[in-house]
Amino acid sequence: MTKYLISFPSEAMVLTEEEFPTVVAESHAVIAEAQAAGVYVFGGGIDESVEPVLVAADGSVSNETYPGIVIKGGFTVLELPDREAAVEWSRKIAAACRCSQELREFMYDPQS
Repeated sequence: MTKYLISFPSEAMVLTEEEFPTVVAESHAVIAEAQAAGVYVFGGGIDESVEPVLVAADGSVSNETYPGIVIKGGFTVLELPDREAAVEWSRKIAAACRCSQELREFMYDPQS
């Protein structure tokens, strides 16, 4: 089985305060469905209140990131039999979150 990353940037989720509780409940229901189906690996959101740092090969740490790279928002990792199943789960998450989802496939590494 292949692992897939389903994600969205935080600015993609545009909700009113009234919509927010419903979206939270519906997105949690999709995650519960994925857990019950045995395909859920991990999910969460980037804590945007904590600044990222860059850790170099020599172990030094700097208050920067790679130029042009911004990672924020929510993500889910699922282990699925094929891309068609990944697209279907992406649809479920998109509907629950009320925003489009990016779908990426992890490369297979026999050592991990």
